[in-house]
Amino acid sequence: MENRKITRLGREVSVVGLGCWQLGADWGEVDEQDALAVLHAAADAGVTFFDTADVYGDGRSERLVGRFRAERDVFVATKMGRRVEQVPENYVRANFREWNDRSRRNLGVETLDLVQLHCPPTPVYSSDAVYDALDEMVSEGRIKAYGVSVETCEEALTALARPNVASVQIILNCLRLKPLERVLPAAAEAGAGIIARVPLASGLLSGRYTASTTFAENDHRNFNRHGEAFDVGETFSGVPYEVGLEAVERLRGLVPEGQTLAQFALRWIIDQPGVSTVIPGARNASQASTNTTAASLPPLSAEALAGVRETYDELIRPLVHDRW
Repeated sequence: MENRKITRLGREVSVVGLGCWQLGADWGEVDEQDALAVLHAAADAGVTFFDTADVYGDGRSERLVGRFRAERDVFVATKMGRRVEQVPENYVRANFREWNDRSRRNLGVETLDLVQLHCPPTPVYSSDAVYDALDEMVSEGRIKAYGVSVETCEEALTALARPNVASVQIILNCLRLKPLERVLPAAAEAGAGIIARVPLASGLLSGRYTASTTFAENDHRNFNRHGEAFDVGETFSGVPYEVGLEAVERLRGLVPEGQTLAQFALRWIIDQPGVSTVIPGARNASQASTNTTAASLPPLSAEALAGVRETYDELIRPLVHDRW
């Protein structure tokens, strides 16, 4: 497993990490034993970076990751802020400390490795008081570092201007190329990490779905397809499902022999300059192990990279580029 250093974090992380949203909620049911098996399979394959949040299953994901972390020496990034009404007034020092206390209990640690503001309202990224409160938590030993999770490129750029923002988590995949233009270069210049989330576009880029595929009632790919519950960009990267399927068919023709479309999609992200880690999710141990193989594949050819860009420009850009 390749490891990449995040300067502002002061440590290396595995280039393929594990996203743990699905261990909490919103992806159908994942039982406790399967969840723990996923975590161990990822670590066995060399994953050292695990990403969770206090809102995933209202703490279930954090608690499961905490049990796992007690057995394995791994880096855990969590997120805070989505368990309350999404107004800037809720992103204040007192709430930060309350949320921090809860996450430390859930994860069973005194000091959290990395805490990310979890896609808060846009004005939060510009608030001096917000960063002062986060800096105070670092100085007190509550957290080792902090970062942000964002919906838009402009939010990312605003946060990267702050000297102590260690990382930016942003949607980046073959159907979401806008961060390549300014965000990744800005992060590289600042020494901040880029955590690429939604790397398989909610499973679209696995190539396993068709027009007749159905999703469980408690799966966000069912209940948030049009942004009913949260930002629609989090579901299929904001791409209409039918258009996504058309893009997938084009991308299949670019996949080298012996690779899967999912491995190709993950390798595409790894090949982008400035990416620190990509965090695919997994619902079973086999998926977790398979995802890590992308790290050992050779870089994609210039022809493959051009093909991804062409597919994006023709099918996807008009629908998503200006939105996020």
